[in-house]
Amino acid sequence: MTKKVMIAMSGGVDSSVAAYLAKQAGYDCAGATMRLFSPQEDEEAGACCSADDAEDARAVAYRLQMPHYVFNFTSEFKTAVMDKFAAAYEQGQTPNPCIDCNRRLKFAQLWQRARELDRDYIATGHYARIEYNKASGRWLLKKAADLSKDQSYVLFSLTQEQLAHTLLPLGGLTKAQVRQIAAEQGFINAHKRESQDICFVPDGDYAGFICRHTGHNYPAGDFIDMQGRVIGQHKGIIYYTIGQRHGLGIALGRPAYVCALNPAANTVQLGFAEDMYTRSLRLGDINLIALDEISAPQYYAVKIGYRRQPQPALVRQTAPDTLEIEFVRPQRAAAPGQAAVIYAGDVVIGGGIIA
Repeated sequence: MTKKVMIAMSGGVDSSVAAYLAKQAGYDCAGATMRLFSPQEDEEAGACCSADDAEDARAVAYRLQMPHYVFNFTSEFKTAVMDKFAAAYEQGQTPNPCIDCNRRLKFAQLWQRARELDRDYIATGHYARIEYNKASGRWLLKKAADLSKDQSYVLFSLTQEQLAHTLLPLGGLTKAQVRQIAAEQGFINAHKRESQDICFVPDGDYAGFICRHTGHNYPAGDFIDMQGRVIGQHKGIIYYTIGQRHGLGIALGRPAYVCALNPAANTVQLGFAEDMYTRSLRLGDINLIALDEISAPQYYAVKIGYRRQPQPALVRQTAPDTLEIEFVRPQRAAAPGQAAVIYAGDVVIGGGIIA
């Protein structure tokens, strides 16, 4: 019996080629686009996942002679991603909304819709690989063949059930190969530029978005130094993130950086380059993929940002939902709210959120 696949189609070239490759592999394919914004938000944001992107996805699905659905997830997206993003900044954290979107919508809500439509799998245009390991009896998430495009970091939260029902057709390809396939197939989006910003903040003004989204005003407060002495006034805690250097509006004689945020006291702590480093982290909200638990302290490589390189560290599980990380070498600007993802070679062991 032919297996049925629902392809998450954003309107971009990656998901379009994923759809093409799934069909070429012999699957019974249907495309699905998630509607994440109201018409007004869509027009104001000019973001990806817009009405125009949905039309691009529909055009590719039509060319591939597959049905195409548009699912209205505006309410779920607001609650699970946008509200959480704003709340994290209010708490002095630096969230990664792409991870939340994958976790709560694409591999949860969309998979639920796929099952309701009698689909066996979902497929996406992520650059990563999924393999089944017979020895362990577990599904593994692995880095993409093209490490410059690898997106395994933002997929660390996938469960065994989700991995078993997910296809990642682009895992073995480079971006250049993907664009070549799209051009050869005459796809309307073959040369469409990639979005580099958070989809609901395309102008990069996070604080402006948060103020509009919450309707709140965020009062000014004290800049303090590493000894806790007041050295100036900040304009509101949501305007700052760990590691920030520019836009501080204060001169300390040499480059200063945001080292800590304290929402309760409404303070922003500033330091210098040497104050930015930490050797240990605590992770919460963890998800382990390659094993059930880390039963004994083990050295792995840990990545603390999407564009960061994995670094050697001792990983210790201290509770069912808590990991402690001790790096061999101190790491710069580890921000609460960001994900830390653990690797053994190209295999994702798991990860969690920096607490």
